Amino acid sequence: MADKKRRTTIKRQVASLVLFLCVWAFGSGTLRYSVPEEMESGSFVANVAKDLGLDPKRLSARRAGVVSEGSRQHFQLNSNTGDLFIKEKVDREELCREADPCTVQFEIILQNPLQAYPAEIRVYDINDHSPVFSEKEFIFKILETCDPGSRFPLENAQDLDVGNNSLQNYSISNNNDYFHVYTRVRSDGRKFAELVLDKPLDREEQPEVSLVLTAVDGGFPPRSGTAQIRVIVLDANDNPPIFSQTTYKSQVLENSPKDYLIVTVSATDLDERHYGEIAYSFSQKSKENSKTFNINPVTGELRLTGQLDFETIETCELDVQATDGGGLFSHSKVLVEVLDVNDNPPEIKVTSLTSPIPEDSSPVTVVALFSVRDRDSGDNGRTVCYVENDLPFSLKTTFKNSYSLVTEYVLDREKVSEYNIIITARDLGTPSLSTEERIVVKISDINDNSPEFSQTSYTMYVRENNGPAVLIGKVNAFDSDSEQNAKVTYSLLPSQVGGLSLLSYISINSENGNVYALRSMDYEQIKEFQVTVRAADGGSPPLSSEVSVRVVINDENDNAPFILYPLKNSSSPANDLVPRSAEAGYLVTKVVAVDGDSGQNSWLSYHLLKATDPGLFTVASQNGEIRTTRLITDRDTMKQKLIVLVRDSGELPLSSSATLNIAVVDGFSDAYMQFTDIAEEENGTLTMYLIISLCLVSFVFFISVIIFIMIKLYRRKHYAEKYVSASGNCCDDNKFQNNLVDVTGNGTLSRSYRYEVCLTSGSGNSEFRFLRPIISSLPSQYVSAVTRIMSCSQP
Repeated sequence: MADKKRRTTIKRQVASLVLFLCVWAFGSGTLRYSVPEEMESGSFVANVAKDLGLDPKRLSARRAGVVSEGSRQHFQLNSNTGDLFIKEKVDREELCREADPCTVQFEIILQNPLQAYPAEIRVYDINDHSPVFSEKEFIFKILETCDPGSRFPLENAQDLDVGNNSLQNYSISNNNDYFHVYTRVRSDGRKFAELVLDKPLDREEQPEVSLVLTAVDGGFPPRSGTAQIRVIVLDANDNPPIFSQTTYKSQVLENSPKDYLIVTVSATDLDERHYGEIAYSFSQKSKENSKTFNINPVTGELRLTGQLDFETIETCELDVQATDGGGLFSHSKVLVEVLDVNDNPPEIKVTSLTSPIPEDSSPVTVVALFSVRDRDSGDNGRTVCYVENDLPFSLKTTFKNSYSLVTEYVLDREKVSEYNIIITARDLGTPSLSTEERIVVKISDINDNSPEFSQTSYTMYVRENNGPAVLIGKVNAFDSDSEQNAKVTYSLLPSQVGGLSLLSYISINSENGNVYALRSMDYEQIKEFQVTVRAADGGSPPLSSEVSVRVVINDENDNAPFILYPLKNSSSPANDLVPRSAEAGYLVTKVVAVDGDSGQNSWLSYHLLKATDPGLFTVASQNGEIRTTRLITDRDTMKQKLIVLVRDSGELPLSSSATLNIAVVDGFSDAYMQFTDIAEEENGTLTMYLIISLCLVSFVFFISVIIFIMIKLYRRKHYAEKYVSASGNCCDDNKFQNNLVDVTGNGTLSRSYRYEVCLTSGSGNSEFRFLRPIISSLPSQYVSAVTRIMSCSQP
């Protein structure tokens, strides 16, 4: 119940203190407010916009904010209303310890333009801590011969509150007749108690006195703490120790090492033996002193056991006690003055930074706001601040120890895209200490550069018969701008090729410039085409450039050789005759083939794959001419069957084959009949009725051929008589004619050939008559292979 009442009282204190908020302090240019400690988060402090004379509606637009000196942010600003609130509960004791008044420094920062207003809030103490003794029980040994009025210093209680809420008074229990408590104030304002003897003690009557010591603060309601005091009455020792000085003073540098001798205290006792032995100790021993100082109980040497810090405490006051062997003691005071050394470098705190800034920003544009602080004193705490001279930035002083970083002239992002600015703060101490703060300021881009292609033109290759979506190349353009202004997108300009839109042939990836073939290419239809690619950046408005791309189709070996003679799908077999009297090297016939591909893929070679008598005939690999290799003998078979393989020279060669039936004859008429009979013999597997039917059909066909030949011979004879008068060339034997045949074509027929063929009279055009009826049935790419076939002439 007592704790509940205490919390209720504290809340009332907080509410009453809020009514005394200080709003403004004139003449210094700094906003000043005050709040009690332990206020809840979200509590209202003041309206900053009203105090600064600013329109609250503009605070949000200028991104108003609060920046405190420390790492913790205790306050926050509502940029919409200008109200300043408590962000997190403020504990005055944690923030300022024993310092009073306790203030929190901060700045109110406004952007666009960048402005800073210094402000501070004073935190008032509330009575939220009770006095606490370091020990629960204190023992005093007092001689029974002590005179009334003797004073005995007591251990002081610690109260973290300040002002009226700190420790105010001490008291002891009233159920004793020997002592009362007197409260004294030290030079530093702290209060401590002295136990005063009211009447002489009598060890024989009462050897020990027990008391309750109470420490009370000045809060409302007051808080208190207690400790037990045991007074042990000693036997007579009538000479207490006496110090040589009532106050000892010493100066110590804050960076003095451990075990450093500060001062030596000395006391004397007129008693002898045990009562004259003196031991030194601290009578008022706080936690800070116990960690920092130590006294030798025998020699009285006062030495450092911890590190001193001038920035934390400048003067230490120590109470030293000298006690003899009989329990008598006396006190002295040691004042230790801590001297400052330059051991703290300046601290740079950037409160606001604008990055990136546009490259066309005007000079004297504020880039950053920062403050410099040095915890040392005197020249050790005075600082100068500067940046490097070769940078387009300079410093301007805004307030005391506050600076702004501004530009000196117009920037160019394409030359320097970002600056590493080193701000150096140096103090005036000896030796001087300095601190560097690195600020990275990026320069934002404006769209002032168009994309540039890595090449003035591109040539890409694609093999025919490619699959869809095949990558055939890549274009690349670079824009020296940045971010969206440097984001390049690619597109194809509309055009046509082969009567179709270019977009049906190729496409381009707008992100990376990869060029893809959308459809299968046919080298025999389109060998190459040209397209224009445009590269545009993402600026507003966008800038663009164009480049020409030439797409070349590489030939694939996708056309097998096409045999013009003998034609595979001809309704009649290819039958050739050779006279038995033909010499070695006699041209029997020629296999004619073309290839629709180009280059190496269209180079044809001819090979004899199979023959009835392999040693009788040979095939020229270059032109397909079939010649005899030796004289024909009677032992050679009348019917010769040859299979000729025609193969191109592609990487994966393609081939076709042709079958030729060659008859060795003494005369063309007899040979033809025999050749027919031989053909009939090959079908010996047929039934007799089929053989008879074929013979009848062959006979009728033979009669028709004879009549047709006779008509042709009559016409040919009339033509030959006219031609002989001009040429006058004949064979050695009148039985055969000497005829010249010129054949021109593509593929292997790269030039005109002239062949000499001897034929019987009246059959000058019979050997190559097969070419005429088949030309009309050839594919279009082969029609140009054979342009003309000339007939033989008779001398």
